[in-house]
Amino acid sequence: MKYILILILFSSSLGFAQQKKTILLTNAYLHVGNGETIETAAVGIKNGEITLVKNSLTYSYSVTDWDTIIDLKGQHMYPGLVAPNSTLGLTEIDAVRATRDYDEVGTLNPHIRALIAYNVESDVIATVRSNGVLITQITPRGGIVTGSSSVMHLDGWNWEDAAISVDDGIHLNWPSSFPGRGKAVDKAEETKRKGEYEKKKREIYSFFTTALAYAEKNNREVPELRLEAMKDCFKGKKRVYIHANELQQLLDVLDFTRHFELKFPVIIGGYDSYLILQQLHDSKIPVMLPRVHSLPENEDDPIDLPFRLPGILREADIKFCLQNEGDMEAMNARNIPFLAGHTTGFGLSREDALRSVSLSSCEIMGIDKQYGSIEVGKKATLFVSKGSAFDMMTNDVTMALMNGVWVDLDDRQKQLYRKYKEKYKNQ
Repeated sequence: MKYILILILFSSSLGFAQQKKTILLTNAYLHVGNGETIETAAVGIKNGEITLVKNSLTYSYSVTDWDTIIDLKGQHMYPGLVAPNSTLGLTEIDAVRATRDYDEVGTLNPHIRALIAYNVESDVIATVRSNGVLITQITPRGGIVTGSSSVMHLDGWNWEDAAISVDDGIHLNWPSSFPGRGKAVDKAEETKRKGEYEKKKREIYSFFTTALAYAEKNNREVPELRLEAMKDCFKGKKRVYIHANELQQLLDVLDFTRHFELKFPVIIGGYDSYLILQQLHDSKIPVMLPRVHSLPENEDDPIDLPFRLPGILREADIKFCLQNEGDMEAMNARNIPFLAGHTTGFGLSREDALRSVSLSSCEIMGIDKQYGSIEVGKKATLFVSKGSAFDMMTNDVTMALMNGVWVDLDDRQKQLYRKYKEKYKNQ
């Protein structure tokens, strides 16, 4: 009899869970993600999609209209934040080679796919997710053409389940125009290094010329994997992400994109972009800016230049977003909201700062029709924080949804905190 009762209760709970298809979140301070706010908002979700965004004070409803109704009592609601250009899910412990799965041998590897190396069970992902970062662009490293990135959810049963945009773009590491930047070198050394730069540049042009010729000839009895991976770059179906920071690099990248008539080029880095604002504006090439929490690259740069770059590009009407490439980038992806928060003291408004890590990132990666803001018709990928999510002192994420499904916000660090809090509670 006991087993029958347990079975009945289990079956009932399953049925009840299946019935909870609609969710209404009320009385939230809504940060839409597109620059707008609603101080007392009601957000309705049906089958994983946002179907209602209204002012709670003017929206009347019956408790029977929704399966689940949650009063957020003034908590802040945000669209899921984005960590572009990241090795999150591709590495677990940077000091352990066996856990690093983002770098491949060779220099021209457009056919390498970060997608199939994505580890949904990563403990690092859980710590990042609990800070409101719900989407990432996993990106391979190493070589000149590093491979294809993909845009992923930070939750799922496997990489197929987590994928949002498969093989969204090819990544190209533009060679340094002057290796040893900031260091004094003699004339002979400078000439040598410039010669090496020109040689590497010719190698890139040669590879892209071959790839373009291959893409224009459709009938291939035996496909060439590397060139097959490049075809969509010239057809406007795949982005070309070009990693470049120095002024000479950026100018050469602009020439390069014009030469091959690339439909969707993106600059990743762009540290010296403030020196060519008009050229960037005219080219309409978006920029994924480098880590805000960084030191200046050159001795004569203003100490606050990394903080001010987003505001400078915003003022020049250049599309940009923030990314976190650098030391321990996977683990530090949890600091994405704080990178954005730091910019509010250096030229960005609070809502512009939010956009730089949500909607703008999604626009640049081509997923903005479904993600990046809390608007009717988009996927319900969002989170709620008791205070501002962009301030380390007030960030306190209480709930999150990914495509309308509740996300587990627990992580290894929280588990250890509870464990040792209990151990020392009575001492």
